[in-house]
Amino acid sequence: MPLSPLDQTLAALDALHAEDPRRVAVNGEPVPQELWHAGRMSAWLEQLHERPDALMQLAVRGQHLQRWEVPRSDYPEGRVGYLTWRRDQGRRAGETTARLMREAGFDDASAEAVARMIRKQGLGREPGTQAVEDCACLVFLENYFGDFSKQIDHDHLIRIVQMTWKKMSPPAHALALELPMTAEARALVEEALAG
Repeated sequence: MPLSPLDQTLAALDALHAEDPRRVAVNGEPVPQELWHAGRMSAWLEQLHERPDALMQLAVRGQHLQRWEVPRSDYPEGRVGYLTWRRDQGRRAGETTARLMREAGFDDASAEAVARMIRKQGLGREPGTQAVEDCACLVFLENYFGDFSKQIDHDHLIRIVQMTWKKMSPPAHALALELPMTAEARALVEEALAG
């Protein structure tokens, strides 16, 4: 039986994710970092939405697509460099995901809707865009925040947590507060939210 357009696109996305040369250990086994990241994004989507539609599933799965190809270090230091890199990454991932969708049989309107979600257009208004942002924030808090918090000065870190929190939906807030964290990380989050 042939794959549905959704399953065909998910498989094509995961094939690209699997090309990531960077590895993370999962249960003692090396896994391509981006493939692992995409899996965490999809796992959070399942917790946030009981029945996410196909477009939302694809946007969440494609959000970090081929990020290793254009490293952050290719852009200037500082906030402007970071935001430019992130915008360019979103555009690239959106275009590639849309192309894979069209190849699998999705129409142009659906492909462009997913590209907009990945570019995070309509944040706070569009459910798919909000889902991408919520999942990205939860993956960050779950997996990267502890190490990240050791590299950034305290006041800057508090502002980052506050900005992250503002972009998240109430259901994502509830899930974030249930995450296991070190005492130091939890204290930072609590301080940021109290400010």
